[in-house]
Formats: sequence, structure tokens, C-alpha cells
Amino acid sequence: MRILVIEDEAKTARFLKKGLGEAGFVVDIAANGLDGLHLAQESQFDLIILDVMLPGMDGWQILTRLREARGSVLVLFLTARDAIHERVQGFELGADDYLVKPFAFSELLARVRSLLRRGPPRTQEKICLADLEIDLLRQRATRAGQRLDLTAKEFLLLSLLARRTGEVLSRTLIAEAVWDMNFDSGTNVVDVNVRRLRGKVDDPFPLKLIHTVRGAGYVMESDH
Repeated sequence: MRILVIEDEAKTARFLKKGLGEAGFVVDIAANGLDGLHLAQESQFDLIILDVMLPGMDGWQILTRLREARGSVLVLFLTARDAIHERVQGFELGADDYLVKPFAFSELLARVRSLLRRGPPRTQEKICLADLEIDLLRQRATRAGQRLDLTAKEFLLLSLLARRTGEVLSRTLIAEAVWDMNFDSGTNVVDVNVRRLRGKVDDPFPLKLIHTVRGAGYVMESDH
């Protein structure tokens, strides 16, 4: 699942990106209001974590623009401003939750997961391919009814391949999406982790779903 963090405090943004990434989410960062609104309008996110005080355009204006466009994306305000009237204003504008700084990451993560569970219907909550079923909301995967024991990164890698079934994904794209890193030809992190994922998703089953395309990358499909 994909989260946009619109936050101008670099330290806080890095902290959120790292923590949410480790929890299995794909996280994009915008450091000002204008960039944040542009990303929110041009890409699809499951949740936006939005600061109020931002350069360029504040959080109130961003949320107003999103709701005027009838956007149903979930929005969690994260701000140091804790006055009651400001919280009320946030909810009246269409915020889904409000968390005041400083905060415990465990509480933020719990709120994020709670919002995603009770949020508006999303276009895709489950992906099914042959006997593989991926529950994106609960971050669980099964094959032939058998629960797969995946780490957060393995689940993220599997979800990326499954969302783009039939499309060959390069090692560079995979490295950027899953590990937030530029792929270095001297690094085999992608190959190592795909091999580990195959050990859980493919090796115990006769039908193989994850395939190598020599010189190009990896693809997931059932009729390769």
C-alpha cells in the first residue's frame, strides 16, 4: 500500500519514511505544499500524512483542494498545532484523523492501519493469480490455501510483482520501489531477495509464478 507524506521537517520525513517502509508500505515524500498537492493529484495513494504548516501551500488548502476534486483518499493530519478549534477545522475540511506532535511512532502506525481498515473502498484490496492470493489490506499472502511466512520486504516485493502481473520489472525499478535505493550493478540485493521469495512462493508448488527475463529483470505470471 502506498502512502504520501507531505512534511517539510526533513528529520521527521526521514523518520516516517523509514518506519513506514519497514512496516511494509511504499512511501513517497513531498517537502512543500505545492509538490505535495501535485503528487496527490497525479498519483494514487491509499493514505496521505499531511502537516498543516507547509511552505508554498498549507495543509488546510491542500485538503480543501483534494476534497473539492471529490478525492476519497484518506488523510491523517500530523502537526504541532493542537488547539481544539484547529482540530475541528481539520475534521470539517474532511480529515480522517489528527495526530499531534510529538508522537510515538507505534501510535501513528496503529492509526494508519486503523484508517486503512475502515477507510473507503479501494480499487484493489486483494490480488489473485492462479492459487496465490495476496491480501493487501492485512498484508497476508496464501498459496493453495497455505499461509506464506513473508517478511515485510518480501511481502512488498511480492505485491509489487503481483500488481504488475505480466510486466517485466527491471532490477532498478524493484530496488527503488522496495528498498528506496538506486540500483548498483555491484549489488545483488534484488537477486538475493527474489531468490528467497521464490523459496517461499514457488519452490513448494508445481506451478511457478516468478520468472527471470534474462538481461531485463523479473516478471510474475502463471502461463510463462
